[in-house]
Amino acid sequence: MERLLKLPEVETLVSLKKSKIYALIQVGDFPEPVKVGRSSSWLESEVQGWIVGHASRRTTSTADALPA
Repeated sequence: MERLLKLPEVETLVSLKKSKIYALIQVGDFPEPVKVGRSSSWLESEVQGWIVGHASRRTTSTADALPA
């Protein structure tokens, strides 16, 4: 079963504040929340996927920047 994360837990996992998370959502660079009633929650798998994607981009960028 998929776990839903509330904003405080998402902030902790990605080390970003609410304003940055919502700014990234606006430009399509962060998973959109799922509305449950009036509150927003994020699918844990999507947030984890975002983290992995950013970690792999960082690793690739760092490797590309190293002198040959």
